Amino acid sequence: MKTRTFQCLLAAAAIFASGAAGAQDASGWQQEFGISSCNLVTQGRNPYFVLEPGYQLVLEGGDTKLQITVLDETKTVAGTATRVVEEREWKKGELYEVSRNYFAMCEQTKDVFYFGEDVDYYKKGKVVKHDGSWHAGVNGNKAGLIMAGTPKPKMKYYQEIAPGVAMDRAEIVSLGETCKTPAGTFSGCMKVKESSALDLLASEYKYHAPGIGLVRDEDLRLTRYGFIKDK
Repeated sequence: MKTRTFQCLLAAAAIFASGAAGAQDASGWQQEFGISSCNLVTQGRNPYFVLEPGYQLVLEGGDTKLQITVLDETKTVAGTATRVVEEREWKKGELYEVSRNYFAMCEQTKDVFYFGEDVDYYKKGKVVKHDGSWHAGVNGNKAGLIMAGTPKPKMKYYQEIAPGVAMDRAEIVSLGETCKTPAGTFSGCMKVKESSALDLLASEYKYHAPGIGLVRDEDLRLTRYGFIKDK
């Protein structure tokens, strides 16, 4: 856990009142989040995001399986202690991608910030590339917002701010969706449209359930969730 100094009490109060308030680019995408006014911690949860060691989500669909695990491990990125969240993806039963993502939560607002990732792509059991890897604080990269503590419809924000490498962004479409999955039916789900400033033609929809997290990612549906013994 890393504690940040409150630079301006009035600015902090404004941030807390609006939830992840900050500057926007010319297209209305938020890219400043008042992170310096936060007490950043490496675990916790907000309505749609669980950042607690041992928590795991498994989603499956077609020939693809995605496993997301909050590890009992931290990493310092750009001077900030972050929690490591591992994503493993299999295609046709073979390991395709492993990414180690670095998150920290604002203790006051419950906003979860994304400080980067290390990515390994596999082919026939061997690592073949690291496309999409980035760290905040390197080459002008900055932390993005992965999940707002108080999400609202029509919010538009950058999740990744790594020019030329990763510029994913999200727009909240709705907070009232119902999602049917093999793991159960969830109401009050948040529907998010994700896109990229690096590929304006690419977009996808994800759904997050209260108290659970990601339950649908395009054709993938939640099949299992909860805490595991092996973190």
